[in-house]
Amino acid sequence: MKTKLQSSIKKALAVRGMGQVLTVTVGLIVLCVVFGILNPTFFSGRNMNNLLRQIAPILLIGIGQSYVLITGNIDLSIGSVVGMSTMISATLMTKGMNSWLAVFITLVCCLLVGLINGLLVAGCKLPPFIGTLGTMTIARGIAQIANGNYNTDSIGKAAEGFRNFFYYDKLLGLYSTVWMAIILWVFFNFILSRTRSGRHIYAIGSNAEAAKLSGVNILKTTIKAYIVASFCSCVVGLIQCASAGMGAMDAGNGYELYAVAASVIGGVSTLGGQGILLGTVIGAAIWGVLQNGLQFAGAPVAIRNIVIGIIVVVSVLLDVVVRSGKKIKLSKKS
Repeated sequence: MKTKLQSSIKKALAVRGMGQVLTVTVGLIVLCVVFGILNPTFFSGRNMNNLLRQIAPILLIGIGQSYVLITGNIDLSIGSVVGMSTMISATLMTKGMNSWLAVFITLVCCLLVGLINGLLVAGCKLPPFIGTLGTMTIARGIAQIANGNYNTDSIGKAAEGFRNFFYYDKLLGLYSTVWMAIILWVFFNFILSRTRSGRHIYAIGSNAEAAKLSGVNILKTTIKAYIVASFCSCVVGLIQCASAGMGAMDAGNGYELYAVAASVIGGVSTLGGQGILLGTVIGAAIWGVLQNGLQFAGAPVAIRNIVIGIIVVVSVLLDVVVRSGKKIKLSKKS
């Protein structure tokens, strides 16, 4: 029994990126203890529930960005797709369209952005920074013109079912937003860790040329990763629409940063080929705890942004140092 347990632990620790996940988990626990000491209401049931609902959208966009980062690329359009999703869905609902039909049309529009991103990066060989910077601007423009350069009116009582499903409903004490994040995490984690598509995503990020020679379809796999990112962004946009009860043109501003933060803090490498979605959960939780805890401590928004920015830079820097160290060791052996 003991041998089986030790074997299971060794197997878990051998997973790529698990080391950093354990490290940041310790960091998350320390943060929670510190904020709990500073303000005991931090651990109140009400605050914990709200904290989980605050973490859920960051986890969702973090999942999408993690898929893209593991392929060795990046998606800067995530925040704008969130805004596009919010504005298209809200505009259609305020025009009298059935809320679920509006959700379907919004989803199709957002997935098209993911498809275009994949084609630009893998098909046209555009640098991902440039390609997704372009679609970021386009998606934000669509968000702005969706309702004639104005925020929408209230989506009304006809969309009450939509609002409850995406934001207000509760099951077993948890908000529907949290359940949505959990279900989508389980689904996308299964794809990434247990399927051929997941193995191909890692293979492209590790060595695209070698993956191509092994029969991996680079274009198809890259498109899949970008579509996952757009899908997750679309869901977050719908959550924001349900939360506010209207569409705001600036919805999702800066979310591409939050997505990168959740991913890299959790151990997903910006150089590709490494990271697990369990780390993204911890990264999103650290982001949410920092925002929530610093708010309880009375820290201004500027200080919160500076702290999170420093953590992101340090996380990426550590990743680069560790990866460089490994390359040096390999070259010495050869």
